[in-house]
Amino acid sequence: MTGATGYIGGRLVPELLGTGRTVRCLVRDPDRLRDHPWRDRVEAVTGDVTRPESLAEAFTGIDVAYYLVHSLGTGPAFEATDRAAAEAFGRAAAWAGVRRIVYLGGLAPAGVPAERLSPHLRSRVEVGRVLRASGVPTAELRAAVIIGSGSASFEMLRHLTERLPVMVTPRWVDTRIQPIAVRDVLRLLVGAATLPPEVDRAFDIGGPDVLTYRRMMERYAVVAGLPRRLIVAVPVLTPRLSSLWVGLVTPVPGSIARPLVESLRYEVVRTERDLDRHLPDPPGGAVGFDAAVRLALRRIRDADVATRWSSASLPGAPGSVFKPPSSARRAGGAA
Repeated sequence: MTGATGYIGGRLVPELLGTGRTVRCLVRDPDRLRDHPWRDRVEAVTGDVTRPESLAEAFTGIDVAYYLVHSLGTGPAFEATDRAAAEAFGRAAAWAGVRRIVYLGGLAPAGVPAERLSPHLRSRVEVGRVLRASGVPTAELRAAVIIGSGSASFEMLRHLTERLPVMVTPRWVDTRIQPIAVRDVLRLLVGAATLPPEVDRAFDIGGPDVLTYRRMMERYAVVAGLPRRLIVAVPVLTPRLSSLWVGLVTPVPGSIARPLVESLRYEVVRTERDLDRHLPDPPGGAVGFDAAVRLALRRIRDADVATRWSSASLPGAPGSVFKPPSSARRAGGAA
C-alpha cells in the first residue's frame, strides 16, 4: 500500500484489514503512521516511489499493490515526478511477481484529447497508462469528485456553499459531474483486489447522481439546512482566478484548488459501467449525493473525521508529520 498516510489510503487500510488481509505500508517516514489506530496491525517499510532503489524490500512477497500517490500541488514539474514514480513502481511490482496493481485515477472527459486536459487530469490518466504498461494486470478506477468528510473536493464544496449565500461564480459551475461517495470508492478499491487476472484496464466509477456543480451546491444547502443560495455564473474567471477565489473562501490552498478547478472545466460523467459486472452495487445500491453529504456532515459534527486531504505528504517532498484530531486517532469510518 502506497499513500497510507493520505486521505484515501488512511481509510482503505482498515477496510483491507477487515477482510483478513495482511497489509504492508510503504512510507518515507514510519513515524507518520503512529497516530493511526491500525498502526500496530500493519507492516511498515521505509521507501519512496521516487527512489527506485528503495522499493525492492517493500514488494517482496506481495500479492496486490495499491498505488494511491500523486504529486498534486508540488509545482510545475509534478507531471514528470508522477511519471517517474509510476514507472519505478510498475518495474518493482513486475520484478517481484506482484499479481495485481490497483490504482485510483481521475475520471477523464469523453472525447477530449490528452493535450487539452488539465495538467493534473492528464497526469492521472498517464499514470494509469504507465502502470498498465508494466506488464502487471492493473485495475485503474477513475473517479470524479469524491464526497466524504475531509476530502479536498468536499471541503471546497462545503465552504463555498456555507460561506457565500450569494455567489458570482466561474462558468464551470454549470459543468456536469458524477460524484461518488468515499465509502463506495473504498468498497470498489477493496473489491478490485479480487478481480480475475485477465482484467487489465481502466474503469469509470461514479455514484448514482449526475449533477452540475451549481446543483451540488444547491443540494448541499438543502441537506445542511441552509437558506437557498443565489448563484450567478460569469465567463471571465480563469482557472487561476478561480483557484485564488477558492483559496480565499475555503481552507483548500490555491496550489490544490487550481488543479481541482481545472478538472471541472470539462464534463466528467461515466461512459461505461463495465466494473459492475465484476463488482455490483450492494443490495441497497450505491450511496447517492444527498446521503453522502449527510454522512459527511455527521462525521464533521461528531468530530469523527478519520482522514483529511491535508493528511497526505507528497512524493519526493520532505516528510512532515500530520497530526490527526484525537477523534480521528480513535476511529475509522468511511463517510
